[in-house]
Amino acid sequence: MQDYPHHYIVAAQAGSESNVELTSEGVVAIASAPPVEFDGPGDQWSPEALLVASVADCLILTFRAIARANKIDWDALSCETTGVLDKVDRVTRFTEFRTKATLRVPAGTDAAKCERLLNRADQACLITSSLIAENHLDVEVVVA
Repeated sequence: MQDYPHHYIVAAQAGSESNVELTSEGVVAIASAPPVEFDGPGDQWSPEALLVASVADCLILTFRAIARANKIDWDALSCETTGVLDKVDRVTRFTEFRTKATLRVPAGTDAAKCERLLNRADQACLITSSLIAENHLDVEVVVA
């Protein structure tokens, strides 16, 4: 890992009626548009959906690192995250993220330890640590 601080550079560009094109060096560009809730087309990633996706993505990548460090074998981790956008004191913001994580592990794996490591990953996730919204994790470990 590189020393801190890390810098992440993303460029956004759009015309008055076009999708926003998000680019960053070395990765595929993606299109963004307002979500249906804000009268958008609903056929592109939105800033809101990208933020919620970041919560789920970060949990998986953080768990991967923690599981590797603890020599835990696992087959698959799926996360479904719901972000709640609301008005608080006349400011629209995310107030809560709720993630349902399902971890599939091989037979003989310590399910209780895996659950502890998933909770540790949730605590260590730099995305949720950077947000002021409440964060909730519901864990299910499925042993094959």
